[in-house]
Amino acid sequence: MSDKTIRYYDRNAEEFAAGTVNADMQELRAGFLKYLRPGAKILDAGCGSGRDALAFLKAGYEVDAFDGSAQMCRIASERTGISVRQLRFEEVEGEDEYDGIWACASLLHVHAKDLPAVLKRLYRLLRREGVLYVSFKYGSGEREKGDRYFHDLTESECEKLLAGAGFSTREILVTGDVRAGRQDEKWVNAYAQKN
Repeated sequence: MSDKTIRYYDRNAEEFAAGTVNADMQELRAGFLKYLRPGAKILDAGCGSGRDALAFLKAGYEVDAFDGSAQMCRIASERTGISVRQLRFEEVEGEDEYDGIWACASLLHVHAKDLPAVLKRLYRLLRREGVLYVSFKYGSGEREKGDRYFHDLTESECEKLLAGAGFSTREILVTGDVRAGRQDEKWVNAYAQKN
């Protein structure tokens, strides 16, 4: 993840959090939770405002969270009441710690050349048959928008990347953006399982 992208979130943390905190992710979270037992341990990877981490906590799950932006970590910690770590995906370490990893609109900021290794790190973090949720803007290729880097994927590109890291894709969905006024923007969502 680039320093430039992280600086963008540090500078715009309050505005970004306000614009995403009420986005209705309930349906996609339900799709993720159906693979997990009650009380399972979840990592919210690139948690942003802490919206989803808080929803998982309220539903009775054990939750850890991290984000690359110090300011987003502060906001998420205040919102959730848990200590949110400042960490880049490329720094993630550990093995067999989580039943599920939720990476909502976060891996799309990892450079294409680094993404295969990052997915392998996440694979190692999951317990046997653990589940990963990822979402990317729909498209193909790398781009910069303002001060942020994006890596867009199609369904087949997403499935290929996940398979390369050892995952079996369970579902891939193309959805509209849930934020007001952005329904025309498309997202690729995937649920994948550790073999």
